[in-house]
This record gives sequence, C-alpha cells and structure tokens, in this order.
Amino acid sequence: MYIPAHFHSQALADALELMRSHSFATLITNDDEGWPYLSHLPLHLESRSADGEAPDLVLLGHVAKANPHWRYLRDRGTATVSFLGPHAYMSPTVYPDAQRVPSWNYLAVSCRVTATLLEGNEAADGMMVKMIEDYEPNYLQQWRTFDEPYVSKILSAIVGFELKVIDLQ
Repeated sequence: MYIPAHFHSQALADALELMRSHSFATLITNDDEGWPYLSHLPLHLESRSADGEAPDLVLLGHVAKANPHWRYLRDRGTATVSFLGPHAYMSPTVYPDAQRVPSWNYLAVSCRVTATLLEGNEAADGMMVKMIEDYEPNYLQQWRTFDEPYVSKILSAIVGFELKVIDLQ
C-alpha cells in the first residue's frame, strides 16, 4: 500500500482500533489464472501471545464453501487484507490559499497474512462464536439452542480460516 511519508503512522493501537471498528474487510489473493480475487467479509481480530512472546495478531473469518476463495487461501498460503476506515472528499476550498487541488482524506490498514484453514466443526464453531460475540452477542444464546444436525449443516456450508498477520501498514 502506498503511504506518503507525512501520512504514515506507527501507532499500532490506532490500527487495531480501525480494524475492530471497521471490520468489514477486503480479502485479496490471486486466482488460478493469476488475477487478483477479492472477497468482502467481516473478520474477527484477536491478539494471541505465548509466554513472554510478543503477541501475534490473528484474523478469523469464513467464506461460503461455494466461494473458491478458500481454495486460493489453501493453495497459496498468503493473502492481503485491507480495512478501510472513515473517508471523505477534501475540497480545495477548505484551504486558506487558492493553489490547492481536490483530494481524498482516509484511514486504512493493510495486512499481509499467512492463511490456515480451520478443520472440523469444533474449530468452525469456535470461530462462529467469536463472530457472533463481535456482531450480535444476544444471538449467542439462540445459536447454542440449535441441535447438532442443524449446526453441522450450517458449518458444513462454510470454510473457516485463520489469518496470521505478518506485516501491517
């Protein structure tokens, strides 16, 4: 991602806040013909740390099994995730001098990630619970009342994944 030096931020806390508050992201890989392939989807961000280690940032999400994106994640092992925060047109009339041009003001975070597919219903259910807690916590009680055949049917229609952040801008 191109970032002019005067706009570049090293504030990790700000980046994490943007990723959480604008969590509907764009997942980008290459398809089998080498073209960029995009999916727009919500992601759950978490920070994991082992004893004394610096924390790893991990994004959890899923796509429909019918979406080929999960195969590209599996086969390529890497991807880019883009989060777009608030943005607005900047008119040159907002500046005190007349020699200005229109611009666009925005906040964005771009992550390079390594991908691992989640295996089994238990892992997929764990991911779903985290997504539910992010987006509609009151629904979790209802999710827990569904019988096993129904939950298995739902989980068999998606492919969950874990994206470990290896670079963040």
